[in-house]
Amino acid sequence: MLETKNQLKSSISKVDAILEILDARLPAASANPFVNKLGQDKAWLKVLNKADLADPATTMDWLEYFRTDQNTSATAICGTQAGQATKALNECVSQIRRNKARKAKVMVVGIPNTGKSTILNTLAGKKVAKTGNVPAVTRHQQRTSLKNNIDIYDTPGILWPVIEPKERALTLAASGAISDTAIDYYEIAFFAGQLLLERYPEKLLERYTFLDRRPQDASDLIDAIGKARGCLKKGGVINYQKASELMIRDLRSGKIGQISFETPKDIESTNDTSQNN
Repeated sequence: MLETKNQLKSSISKVDAILEILDARLPAASANPFVNKLGQDKAWLKVLNKADLADPATTMDWLEYFRTDQNTSATAICGTQAGQATKALNECVSQIRRNKARKAKVMVVGIPNTGKSTILNTLAGKKVAKTGNVPAVTRHQQRTSLKNNIDIYDTPGILWPVIEPKERALTLAASGAISDTAIDYYEIAFFAGQLLLERYPEKLLERYTFLDRRPQDASDLIDAIGKARGCLKKGGVINYQKASELMIRDLRSGKIGQISFETPKDIESTNDTSQNN
């Protein structure tokens, strides 16, 4: 971790701009506070990736929040769409003050599983970086020369050692940014289930047509999924681990629908609580 952080700090000092990749479903939780302390003198664009999986209305709220409350340039894209990825890169490069004859150096940063390497491959038009739906696929810094005199650098996704509050860790785990071995599946599913019941109950009923009513709580939801999907042990006892895995896979893949794990109001509420304490 320390070696990666030192490498990142050194690398950022050599580039012109930062393309910070966030998960559109959790823009605050997926922002690395360490990275935000670096490169304050660089051109910077926050890219809310995986916008196709996020609640469109909430994504618009986030863009307004970053632009108005944080005075930061931000855009939302689906990283597999070449037009959207290129537009984001050009918006970032346009902020750089440089001699046009010199290459623009742009660094892609972000925590694991936000889609950094996917975006790089899309921009390059070929596979130049490893991708995968698991954290920490990128192990080393990679440089790729693109058209329009641009060099773009992909970096390993890093997480900070202590993630607080616990709700933030659970949010990251639900999205897949934290390894599934770090937190129990049932705990992740219970957290995600409560959020879905509070904010997107209609999407649960649409996805799980076997539900004849709105579940009372997340435990009731996981119980129903286990029974309907045959996640049973001997004697008809529900295998909560398998039922939880099924729900989390549906959530991450977008099968439950376009949902957002957090809103700007959640962040404002957390800040108010911290200040009062």
